[in-house]
Amino acid sequence: MTRTDHSASRLSALTALLADETRATMCLALLDGRAWTGGELARHAGVAPSTASEHLSQLVAGGLLAEERQGRHRYLRIADPATAQLIEDLAAFAGPPAGTASSLRARSASTALARARTCYDHLAGRLGIAITDALTKRGLLAQETGFALTDQGLRWFAELGVDLAGAPRGRRPLARPCLDWTERRPHLSGISGAALCAHAFQAGWCTRIGTQRALAVTDLGLRELRARLGIEPDALSV
Repeated sequence: MTRTDHSASRLSALTALLADETRATMCLALLDGRAWTGGELARHAGVAPSTASEHLSQLVAGGLLAEERQGRHRYLRIADPATAQLIEDLAAFAGPPAGTASSLRARSASTALARARTCYDHLAGRLGIAITDALTKRGLLAQETGFALTDQGLRWFAELGVDLAGAPRGRRPLARPCLDWTERRPHLSGISGAALCAHAFQAGWCTRIGTQRALAVTDLGLRELRARLGIEPDALSV
């Protein structure tokens, strides 16, 4: 088999993993950045635990998910930031769901996700876009050739108490655009995006809504976003 044939085979195997709706549903749920048990993912996807276990084993074997075992429990998470980026990019390429939600609960959940959510380890939805726009407008983030924090932007993070210099690097860039699947525009990801998201939780700017990756911005968060970035509360409405 030639190198080209080998690459085609791996690509085919990867796309086959995400071609199944149950597996895709599980991967999208795990974009909240947390580890879920197999039972939680089974209930979320609406399948039997035995069915979920089979799908999860395939996703782990295919390298999309990583598993950890604690006692009787099996925890699953997205394998790494690059995998999360791939899944989010594919979701953005696919676009938002067609038509309208069939129930009030489904519509409420869809609205909450569009307003503010996590995209693996960074902020997305209207919240993520508003922050990205504000950083750019204030000269903290440059978008001329991809995303790059300016010197002023690095100082802004330092004043916030976020140590980007001490963050683990690896091959992950400091700032990276990630196409938002509801807003259809890029929001901030990379090391700085992850650090800002972590700070938002630690400082009490955001809280999670249920088991979904939707977020609610707290009153403190609204005040801080206005004071630090000039983001008005109305900018976060859908």
